[in-house]
Amino acid sequence: MHEKLTRGLQLGFIGNLLFIIFGLICAVYYATFDGESIHSQVLEAVAYFTECMGFVLLVIADVLMITSMRARKIMKILFSLYIALEVTMMILELNFGGWEFYRPYSLALAIVHSVVSAAVCFSFLQLDAKKTKLELAVIICVAIILFGMFGNIMGIRVYFSIAFNAVSFSVLFFMILRLLKIEEIEIDCFGDKEREQGFKSTFFD
Repeated sequence: MHEKLTRGLQLGFIGNLLFIIFGLICAVYYATFDGESIHSQVLEAVAYFTECMGFVLLVIADVLMITSMRARKIMKILFSLYIALEVTMMILELNFGGWEFYRPYSLALAIVHSVVSAAVCFSFLQLDAKKTKLELAVIICVAIILFGMFGNIMGIRVYFSIAFNAVSFSVLFFMILRLLKIEEIEIDCFGDKEREQGFKSTFFD
């Protein structure tokens, strides 16, 4: 397996694990918030650090995957845009700057966020669209993403949806690494011998 691709997938997995930790910290932060409490200030600082580290790893992972894999343009573009979307939403969720237009309890926001994230997850079918195990992995991860949308219905801020996205993509990266290890899927990388592959997914037809 291509070393750069492997490293990219591993960093993507770790980066999403950090976002899960970020979501848990946010849950504690909002449940115990006190503007003058050192406890809240420490939690906020840890949340910022965890968030930044997660995004640094995700961006590096994205670059490694883009520069190692042949084709898969839709997947590469959508995943890069997804990272930009999550950066924006996480900054807004931490209320950095206090923007009044942001509505963290908006059902519409939760729905749009989940649907867009699910589409990004579906794009990973381009890795090897004809493999049933990859399709199953993607379906499981999409289900996790869509479940996160229901947090808003229960009156939870949209960070619930963001956290479930992190769980979903952690599972996805782990399963892709596993499928590559057992040679269940093949991914063409730059530097490999050219071979015929079916990158196309009917989801994008």
